[in-house]
Amino acid sequence: MARLGVAVIGGGAWGLALAAAAARTEGTTLVYSRRTLNGALPRGVQQAHDLREVAEKARLIFFAAPSDVARLVARQLGDHIDGRHFVVHGVRGLVGEELLTISAVMREETPARRVGALGGPAVASDLAAGKPSVLVCGSRFPEVNNAVCAALVTPQLRLYSTDDLRGLEWASALVGCMSIGVGYAQAIGLSPALMAAVTSRSVHEAARLAAAAGGEERTLLGLAGYGDLLASISQHERPEIAIGEALAKGASLEEALKAAHQRVEAVELIPRLAAWAERRGVRAPIFTAMARGVFTHRAPQELVHELMTGPIEDRG
Repeated sequence: MARLGVAVIGGGAWGLALAAAAARTEGTTLVYSRRTLNGALPRGVQQAHDLREVAEKARLIFFAAPSDVARLVARQLGDHIDGRHFVVHGVRGLVGEELLTISAVMREETPARRVGALGGPAVASDLAAGKPSVLVCGSRFPEVNNAVCAALVTPQLRLYSTDDLRGLEWASALVGCMSIGVGYAQAIGLSPALMAAVTSRSVHEAARLAAAAGGEERTLLGLAGYGDLLASISQHERPEIAIGEALAKGASLEEALKAAHQRVEAVELIPRLAAWAERRGVRAPIFTAMARGVFTHRAPQELVHELMTGPIEDRG
C-alpha cells in the first residue's frame, strides 16, 4: 500500500515520537495539539491548525490523547472524518468502570470503522531519535496494518501485525500497570529469582484478564505483553517504573506522580481493573495487591507474605 497522508492527534512525548517516525517515510505528516509546539516539532512535521485540517490532509490518523479525554477528543474528531479514514491509537489506558478500549470509543464517537492500535516494546525517546525500535500494530482490517507499515517502517523501525486488536489494547494497558509493580518490587529488593517469578506470574495473570475481556491469551506472551514488560524492567526513567520505586520508598501517591512529570494511565487504571476482575470472578492477586496494598502503603513484607501464601489454582 502507498503511504497515506498521516496526522497525529496529541502533542505529548509519544505523539511527537510517532510523528517523527512517520516523517522519516516522507509525505504529509501533521500533529494536532491544543498547545503551540513550535520548536518541539520533529523535522518534517507540521502542526495542524484544527481537526478539519487533519481530516482533509490525512487518511491515517494516529490518536495519542490521554484516555481521560479520549471520548471528548474522538467526538470532536468525528465531526470531520468519515469511513475513508483509518484511526490507530497508541494509548495505554482503558475507559470507564467497564474498561472500554480506545478503539471501541472511536467506533462509538466517530464514523471511522477501520480502527487499530499500536503496542510493543518501543520507547518514545528511541522512536523520536530514530534508534532501532520494534512496534506491534493490531487491527481486524489488513489494510489498516498495511497503511501503518507504509507510514512507519524504515530500516530503523520494524513493525509486526496482529488481528487481535482487543488483546493488543489490553496488553498495552496491563503492561503499564505491571511496570509499576516491577518498579516497586525492584525497589524493595526482591531477589532476581523472585523478580522472575513475579514477572512471569504477572503476565500469566494479565493474559487471564485479557482473555476475560475478549482478547487472546497468546498476545500477552509476545512482543505486546512479555516483550513490552521486559523492556520496562531496565528503564528506570520510565514513569511507571519511577512511580513504583517512589511508592516503595515511602512516597505518597501524589508525590510519586509529581516525580513522574507526566500523567500515567496505569495509576487510575489499577483500582478499576481490580474491581472489574472481582465483579467478573477473575482471579488477579497481583493486580489486587497493587490496588489494595501498594497504593495504600501496606508494609512490603505483608504484601510479599500474602502473595507467597495465597492459594495456587493453576500450574506454573
